[in-house]
Amino acid sequence: MLMDQDATLAAQSLETDADLVALVGSRLCHDLISPLGAIGNGVELLGMSGMGASPEVQLIAEAVASANARIKFFRVAFGQAGDQRLGRSEIVTVLREMAGGGRLTLDWRPEGDQSRRVVKMVFLGVLCLEAALPWGGEIVISEAGGSWRLEARARRTKPDPALWAQLEGAGGAVAASQVQFALLPREARALGRAVAWEVGETGAAIGF
Repeated sequence: MLMDQDATLAAQSLETDADLVALVGSRLCHDLISPLGAIGNGVELLGMSGMGASPEVQLIAEAVASANARIKFFRVAFGQAGDQRLGRSEIVTVLREMAGGGRLTLDWRPEGDQSRRVVKMVFLGVLCLEAALPWGGEIVISEAGGSWRLEARARRTKPDPALWAQLEGAGGAVAASQVQFALLPREARALGRAVAWEVGETGAAIGF
């Protein structure tokens, strides 16, 4: 009986920690969006004044667009997720802006709107796969019968089995750039799901 109570308290503690992490993520994203928007408005004004074609202004504009795209993505991946739903067009737009014409292509296949909590898991999974694709590649996101699969394809990947074992709840320290590997299994447990993964020399996949 005591062991059951300890397990329950431990689970509640993990949920509370996860909620706090999500609140911090939401706060940071919320506070950063306004100044980035102000910088973007300033760049637009410079463009209207005839200075928009200069390399310096173009560089600032690209940096602001990239930062805004990452913030929107992070707001879903690391922010608080309630019972809201996200429309397909909104999800696709966030992913397209996140890729931003870079070396990584994100292909969202599911139709219709989705639970924000599920999309949060998908976005965390995208960040995990991104870590294995430092030289670029394609990530295809699909869903069938409530089961989700994120499949990455590339000419070559950067496998790190010890890091990926975190998706099984292996525990251990992770770097700030790897926090998604610790958060994804927590989110999965909260929804009663288990995370499956595989990673090889030319591809990787995550399912839940």
